[in-house]
Order: sequence, then structure tokens, then C-alpha cells
Amino acid sequence: MKIADRVVMLTGAGGGIGGAIARELARRGAALVLVTRKADDAADLERVLSNAGTRLCRLSGDIAQSQVPGHLVADALRRFERIDILINCAGVQNFGLFADEAEPDTVALMQTNAIAPMNLTRAVLPSMLQRNQGWIVNVGSIFGSIGFPCFTSYSASKFALRGFSEALRRELSGSGVGVTYVAPRFTRTAFNRGAVTRMANALGMNQDEPEAVAEQVVAAIERGRRNAYLGWPEKLFVRINSLIPGLVDSPLTQQMAQMRPFAIDRAR
Repeated sequence: MKIADRVVMLTGAGGGIGGAIARELARRGAALVLVTRKADDAADLERVLSNAGTRLCRLSGDIAQSQVPGHLVADALRRFERIDILINCAGVQNFGLFADEAEPDTVALMQTNAIAPMNLTRAVLPSMLQRNQGWIVNVGSIFGSIGFPCFTSYSASKFALRGFSEALRRELSGSGVGVTYVAPRFTRTAFNRGAVTRMANALGMNQDEPEAVAEQVVAAIERGRRNAYLGWPEKLFVRINSLIPGLVDSPLTQQMAQMRPFAIDRAR
């Protein structure tokens, strides 16, 4: 799907990857509906893009609240009359030992990372199906294919998002509405900070800049890709884990000795 003149609704616009995606979409001529959690999030981004001539609006709301996604989509449709592309990029992360994770934190994570994208998609689909045209993009994670210790609930939420994307794509076959699932690896943003960054550096994790991720997300949309796993050798590990998970168990469990101090430090 070409990007120029498309109306794109993007959640998580106040984050590192979301902001980079917004700038990349604007560079390619899209009109933007920037969705943020708080009213003042991404205000600077909105100002810069508006001054550069991008048609956009910024909406705010906690998408984890069940009624909010529908209201946001309705507001966007009133302003632009259509939504060509929905990019579900908003997310939260719990890093640490699952035994130490509070139940409300797990619930909030699942609501934001899995339930909210489903609710947003449900809200936008009728207008897309009526026009026989549209695209849903779900930004997941490599951890949505490889269950990673100390990111247990986060992995579970991204596994759910990946399964939702796969099932929905098959359900919408022939409708004119496509679905893309994008799985970045570790990205240098405020989302990954403190103990998480120290852990990633200690393990020698490959790391990407948000701008590089944004370019690949937008390229996946333009090419109509079903799935895009970002980074090598991570995409190889995804394939190995799907075929012979036992080969991945050993190195990840061995890494726990290095990860545990960082996970405990995060809980303090």
C-alpha cells in the first residue's frame, strides 16, 4: 500500500518508535492521527510536523480503558472521514521475575499490549470493510515468538498480538483489508531504560535505533508484507524456536544467571 495521501492512525505516538514512525510517515506524505496517552504527549512532534505541512490531529486517551478505543476511532473518522491504515504501536513492559510481578501490573500490560489493539481494530474495521480497503499494522516484538525470561508477561502479550494478527489476516482474506505484524528487536528508546538497558548491554544484545525500526515498519506496509521480523540473527532464532525450541531453551536459561541481578534490581 502506498503511503502518500493515506490517513494513518498511530497509537503510541509519544514513544520513541511511535514518534519515529510518525516522522517517517509524514516524510512520505501521509496524513496522521497521532494517539497519545496524555494530552501533552508528543506536543513537540505535532508542532514540528504541522510546521512542515503535514495534515494531522492529535488525540489522547488511555486505550487500556474499554470505551476509549471506540471513541478515538469515531473522533478520527469525524475529522478525516476515513482511516486507511491503523498502526497499533502503543505498549508497556514489565521487566523482572514473574513471581515478583503484581497482578494489577500484569492486567494493565495485557490490556494495553493485546486487548487495546483488538478493540481499536474492531472499531476501525467496519469503515475499512465498507470501502474494501485498509491495512492493520500490529507492532509486536521478537519476544512475541521467543518467550524470554524476565519478560514473561510482556512475551505473553506479544504472543497474543502475533496470534491475533495471524488469525485476523486469514479471516479478512479477500476483503481488501490486510494485516501486517512487525517484530522489532531491542530498540534504544526510553521504553528500554535503566535496568533493562544495563541488562541488554551486559548480554551484548543487538540494538537498533528507532529511526531504523520506523523505516522497516513503513517499508513492510508499502510492500504488503504479512510479517516482518527485524534483525539478524534474531529472525533466525525465531525460526529455530518455532521448529526446535529445545535448542533455544539452553542458552536462554543459561543467561538467567546474568539477568537475575538486573531483574532483582528493577524490582527494588
